[in-house]
Amino acid sequence: MSFKGELIGSTVEVIESSNKNLVGLKGKIIDETKNMLVLNNKKMIDKRNVMLKVNNGNTLFLLDGKKLIGKSEDRLKKVIKNE
Repeated sequence: MSFKGELIGSTVEVIESSNKNLVGLKGKIIDETKNMLVLNNKKMIDKRNVMLKVNNGNTLFLLDGKKLIGKSEDRLKKVIKNE
């Protein structure tokens, strides 16, 4: 299965990170920049260093944050494989 679409509004959980303080962090994505995800609890996640569990409604995805780096509108043009 592959992910193609918008992350804002999705629920996310950090399942792996080089920063151990982020592991287990959960929240709803309210904003996204090229390198960061902003959650509703005001926490910011650096995409480069995490493995994420993303729930965008009916589907659960495991995504490597490195594959999410870039503008969200550019991601709509490519397909990201589910880990």
